[in-house]
Amino acid sequence: MRRTEPQFVICVNNKGYRASLELRKLYQAVPDAGAAKHQQIRVIDESGEDYLYPQSDFVPVSLPRGVGDAVLRASEIA
Repeated sequence: MRRTEPQFVICVNNKGYRASLELRKLYQAVPDAGAAKHQQIRVIDESGEDYLYPQSDFVPVSLPRGVGDAVLRASEIA
């Protein structure tokens, strides 16, 4: 079984979601093809749960594998 790489995005607009999202913060995105068809993105937000948000509120970022893994480990500790 092939391991899927974690996907990360940076929040560039949190209007209407200030309690759930912080501007300029890195978030993990969860693949959701159905959401993408509606210009939505599934993101693990400040609650620690995944929710749908407008895709336009985020910019995808590419992290080296070691960095992405470290970010995921750090989020498990927090």
